[in-house]
Amino acid sequence: MKLFIIVSRFPYPLEKGDKLRAWHQIQLLAEKHEVYLFCLSDAPVASAHIDFVKSQVAHLEVAYLSKARLLLNLMRGLFNLRPFQVNYFYSGKIHKRVREVLREFQPNAIYCQLIRCAEYVKNEHDFSKTIDYMDALSAGVRRRSDLKKGIVKLAFREEAKRLALYENLVFDYFENHTIISEQDRDLIYHEKRRSIKVNRNGVDSDYFFPQRKEKVYDLVFTGNMNYPPNVDGAKRIVYEILPDLKARGFALKVLIAGANPSDEVKELAKVEGVTVSGWMDDIRVAYDSARVFVAPMRIGTGLQNKLLEAMSMELPSITTHLAANAFSKEQQKAFVTADTNHLIVEAILYFINFRENAAQQGKLARDMVVAHFSWNAAVSELEDILFNANQKK
Repeated sequence: MKLFIIVSRFPYPLEKGDKLRAWHQIQLLAEKHEVYLFCLSDAPVASAHIDFVKSQVAHLEVAYLSKARLLLNLMRGLFNLRPFQVNYFYSGKIHKRVREVLREFQPNAIYCQLIRCAEYVKNEHDFSKTIDYMDALSAGVRRRSDLKKGIVKLAFREEAKRLALYENLVFDYFENHTIISEQDRDLIYHEKRRSIKVNRNGVDSDYFFPQRKEKVYDLVFTGNMNYPPNVDGAKRIVYEILPDLKARGFALKVLIAGANPSDEVKELAKVEGVTVSGWMDDIRVAYDSARVFVAPMRIGTGLQNKLLEAMSMELPSITTHLAANAFSKEQQKAFVTADTNHLIVEAILYFINFRENAAQQGKLARDMVVAHFSWNAAVSELEDILFNANQKK
C-alpha cells in the first residue's frame, strides 16, 4: 500500500509517548509499504535525526509551525470552539501543502495520529482515513484540571470540554478509529465508540532486557519529565512516599530519569537520596540500576510505556489503578496495583525486604510483556485495519 501518515511531532528521538508509538508504527509499516511521513514540528529538528528518519521511509516532509503562527493560533482559539491544542497545531499554509501532497502521492490510506492533526485530513473523502485517538485526551486534561487553581483551573476545564466535543465530532469524518486501551475507548463520548479498535502499544523485549548491573538505587521512575502526569508522579514519590518510608526507618535512594525535567522536577534533586538524571542516552541503564520501579500516577490516560519497559527489564513494578486499568485482569498479576501512599509504601518494602520474591515478580512481569506486548503484533493489527479500510473504499 501507499500510506500517508501525518503526526503532530517529529517522531525521533523517543522521549515522549506519542512519538514512541508513532515511530514503531512508522518503522514497521515502512518495511512493507510506501510511506509518506508528514511531520508537523513547533521546534527545529536536528539534521542527524532528519537523516535517520529519512533513511527509514520512502518520503519525509517536515512542516514547521512558526512561533508567531502558534501565538496567533492560540488567540484564534478564543473565537472558535475547537480545542486549543487543535488550534495550536493548525496552519492554513501547511493544510494547502497537505492537499498538494495527497493529490500527487495518491495514497491508498491516510493514517492520522491524534486529533491534533485531524483538521488537515478530515475532509479528504477520496481516501480511506484512520484516526488514532491514542488515548482520551479530554479525560487526561480534565484530570489535570483537578490539580490546578483559579483561572488556570477554569482554562483546563474549558479545554477538557472542547476536547470531549471534538473527539465526538471528528469521529464521523474517519472510516476507522484506533485507541490504546479499552478504558480510553470508553471515555470517548460517541454513540459508536465500541467500534473503535483497540490497538495497543508494544515494547521491544529484545532491547529492554535485564543486563544484571549493580543496583545503585532502590527505586526508579522514568518518563518525559515535563509532562504534568509524570511531574506529579515524581513529586509524589519524593514529597509523600519517601517521608513515609523514612518514618519506617528506610532511607531509600531514588532515581528520577527522563528527558526535559521541569524546574519542579529539578528541585527534587535537593532532597537527600534523590537523583534527577535528565535525558539518558540509554534508558535501560536507569531501569537496570534500581531494585523496584514505581509509577504512582494520579492523572493522565493511556497505557504507560514506562511500565512495559520496566517489566520487560524484569523489575518488580508498582503502579495505580489509573495505569493498571489499561491491562486485563490476568495481565495485572504481573505488577502490584496500589493507590494510597500507605499501600505503595507497603509494596515497596515487600520488594525491598524479600529479594527472592521480588525477582520472581520481575520474571513474571517480563513473561507477561513478551507474551502480550509485541510491537510486531500491534503493528500487524494496524496494518490489517488500514488494508481492510482501503478495500472497503
